[in-house]
Amino acid sequence: MKKCLFIPFIILFFLFPALSFGQIGVQAQPENSFWDHVRFGGGLGIGFGNGYFSGTISPSAVYDFNRYFSMGPALQFSYQSGNNFNTTLYGASLITLFNPIPEIQLSAELEQLRVNQTIELEGGNFEDDFWNTALFTGVGYRNGNITIGVRYNVLFKDEEDIYTTAWAPFVRFYF
Repeated sequence: MKKCLFIPFIILFFLFPALSFGQIGVQAQPENSFWDHVRFGGGLGIGFGNGYFSGTISPSAVYDFNRYFSMGPALQFSYQSGNNFNTTLYGASLITLFNPIPEIQLSAELEQLRVNQTIELEGGNFEDDFWNTALFTGVGYRNGNITIGVRYNVLFKDEEDIYTTAWAPFVRFYF
């Protein structure tokens, strides 16, 4: 009689814990959790005047680390032409965004552009190819997915820079 009680007790003793632990599963992680924090956007620009044209496209992506801080890469392509010059700019940048409150956006952007420039002179064409580095700090008003503001290039050098001024307005879109 003791063996009859002992065998089911042994079976339950070894089998029950295995069944109990078998019920503990790994909770499913949400799919694409990285991509849920990525926003895409950038900027478009066009300018024209008397004998002048400028067009820019700058796609970018930022990763939202939290509701205050975002960072990501951007690409840029720009073409400018005037009565006596043509300039093509292309390159990349790294942008950091900080939103202390939802309506205010502070930014820092390190930009590296390759500049290919042709200037038409009376004695022939002058061609210049060089790298231009800019470090912009900015502040803007943010309304949903759109930010409008101004930025300042702290590395600006009047005689060496592709930009004509250290200050530049911006409009940013992220979705």
